[in-house]
Amino acid sequence: MVVGQAVQRLNHPHAATFIGPGKVEEVTERVVETAADVVIFDDELSPRHQRELEKALGDGVKLLDRTALILDIFAQHAHTREGTLQVELAQYEYRLPRLTRAWTHLARQAGGRAGGALGGVGVRGPGEMQLETDRRVIGRRIAQLKRELEEVRAHRGRYRARRRKTGVPTVAIVGYTNAGKSTLLNTLSDAGVLVADQLFATLDPTTRRVELPGGGVALFTDTVGFIQKLPTQLVAAFRATLEEVTEADLLLHVLDVTHPQVMRQAEAVRETLGHIGAGDKSIVSALNKIDRLPTPDAIPLLAAEFPNAVAISALTGEGLESLLARIEGVLEAQMAWLDVLIPYELGELVDLFHRRGLIEREEHTETGTRIAGRVPHALVGRFRACR
Repeated sequence: MVVGQAVQRLNHPHAATFIGPGKVEEVTERVVETAADVVIFDDELSPRHQRELEKALGDGVKLLDRTALILDIFAQHAHTREGTLQVELAQYEYRLPRLTRAWTHLARQAGGRAGGALGGVGVRGPGEMQLETDRRVIGRRIAQLKRELEEVRAHRGRYRARRRKTGVPTVAIVGYTNAGKSTLLNTLSDAGVLVADQLFATLDPTTRRVELPGGGVALFTDTVGFIQKLPTQLVAAFRATLEEVTEADLLLHVLDVTHPQVMRQAEAVRETLGHIGAGDKSIVSALNKIDRLPTPDAIPLLAAEFPNAVAISALTGEGLESLLARIEGVLEAQMAWLDVLIPYELGELVDLFHRRGLIEREEHTETGTRIAGRVPHALVGRFRACR
């Protein structure tokens, strides 16, 4: 329950307390008046800011900055081994510079499943270890988590390599959290992904085959939702997951057109894509939740703002045929032209061309089958010996 808020405009954060001394006093008085037990800052606080503000607010008041709050939400939604590892690493890297001489400081911040992992590093109780020992223990745990996540990353890399060999194009579904990405994947493929009206309901990527209107198929991957000022710790910890975005052939950007801040959310997604190295990917934009619009008048204006925009309702299925046709068209434009003579003893390549390519001309000669058409760039190397 929100019982109050305070806003302050500053040219730069106050050296000691982030907000000015007068604003600190105002917030402290408001906490007392309303009996508030949590204060949340919509920005990341430095360790010094956090210590000084906790002193001012007094015992019994939990202080969270934006990063800690997002990490706690992620921790509550991490159910798989990969998700738990990623969130736990982000939490530890965030908390390490914020250690004090007692574990009570950490215990007060910990939340959710991964937050509970603080008890898994051999700590017997608050205050039983000195600060440097605490740091070494956490440092070792961070190193272990990074090793385990590197194994996950390598496994994902091998899996993607196998997918590329098949030549099936990949589409990564991206967008602001709660824009309807999981609902869209479920509607397209009956994927059974958790759908909830909450932030970051989906942390682990789910990949499903989806049939395209022209008879081909593509692999669609639901990814973690983005948010403004996504904590750098999460971007680093979720590197293996976010590589599903950077390695995709096409990005499907899902937008909630009913949200009053849809343009700001879209900009946050673009900034995050640039940060992870996917800013130059081809994009199809799905203007989602049109079933909730009182009038469709705003759709053309929004469509003009986004590349390859198609208005849809992931919930009702409206517009999905047009969306898949647009995706298919963009994927085809990314295919390479080939004119090859395939020896008869390599009949499997003829079959591959038929299954994954678009054939414009085919003839049988004395030495083999000559085919002209387009295939995914990932398959061009398979035909190199036939040219």
